[in-house]
Amino acid sequence: MDKKQKALFEARARIIKAMAHPTRLYIVDELSRSERCVAELTEMIGADTSTVSKHLSILKNAGLIKDEKRGTQVFYYLKTPCILNFFGCVESVLKSTAEENISLIESK
Repeated sequence: MDKKQKALFEARARIIKAMAHPTRLYIVDELSRSERCVAELTEMIGADTSTVSKHLSILKNAGLIKDEKRGTQVFYYLKTPCILNFFGCVESVLKSTAEENISLIESK
C-alpha cells in the first residue's frame, strides 16, 4: 500500500469511527429528517447537553455535519446526506446475516 492509499484508508476509518456509536447514528438519522438544535437533540436522546455536544463535535470534525448559529442557538444539519447510503448497506448486511442464521436453525 502506498502513502496515498494509506491516507485514503485512514480518512475513511476516521469517518467510520465517528459514526461508531449508537447515539451518533441516531443523530445522523435525525438530521437526515431536518436540522436540529442541541436542545432538541438533548431532549430526543435523553442525555445531558455536554454529552450531546461532544457527539455533535465528533460528527462535525469528521465532516459529516455542519452547524449554523442563529441568535443564541446552534442548528446542526447533514453536510453529506449520501452517508445514509451507508445505513442501507449496513442493514443489508444485517438482513443477510439474519437469513444465514435462520437457515442454520431450519436445517436441523
